[in-house]
Amino acid sequence: MAPPERGRKDPGPMAEIKAATDATFEELVLKNERPVVVDFWAAWCGPCKMVAPEMEKLAAKYDGTVDVVKVDVDANPALSRAFNIMSIPTIAFFKPGAQPQGVVGFRPLEQLESQFGLAEFAKPPA
Repeated sequence: MAPPERGRKDPGPMAEIKAATDATFEELVLKNERPVVVDFWAAWCGPCKMVAPEMEKLAAKYDGTVDVVKVDVDANPALSRAFNIMSIPTIAFFKPGAQPQGVVGFRPLEQLESQFGLAEFAKPPA
């Protein structure tokens, strides 16, 4: 058995990105007491594949303060209609008590943080 690599840290558990459906969206997003970033995507969408790593970074950075949820628009057409999703990827931000905001197309983590004002939810450095 090989010795563990030096200097390599165990990244720990990945922050969870939940998959919402027509049936679970209300519970996971609309009734959530925390803010939620929602990635509306589809398996056939090339730019959506570029968004996935940014969502993982966001979920890890804001773990415990902001939830991240993915919605497959092909499997959940009622949600696409309800939120008027015409193009994907669409990234939406649902803050309790406020109207949802959204951006269409790929955005790096920094742009999403700026667009949605996520700095107020950042955890203080340990």
